[in-house]
Amino acid sequence: MGRSFESVRLGVKNTADRWMRVQKAMKKEDQAYAGKLAEMAKRHSSEGFYAFDDPLEAAVFSVLVEMLKEIDGAREERPAGSVWDRGRVEEGGESRTLPHFLG
Repeated sequence: MGRSFESVRLGVKNTADRWMRVQKAMKKEDQAYAGKLAEMAKRHSSEGFYAFDDPLEAAVFSVLVEMLKEIDGAREERPAGSVWDRGRVEEGGESRTLPHFLG
């Protein structure tokens, strides 16, 4: 007999497909971001197959991993000596400290 429940990998694919359908209903300026989230969700579905029982948890984990990679990439591209290097940012005359993971 076959499976009576979907695999995590198939569940992640189905979740990403639903996210792609929602993309079309979003504002034009947000559509690219929705599509990117759906693609990010699928990137680690094979690894999530081994670690998670819940497809949504696997999809969200994959998106978070990809977002952290993008943050690290952006951090490496900052010009040396910029205000971002010191973990502080000034906006509207106010100076504030960034969270440790951004600074």
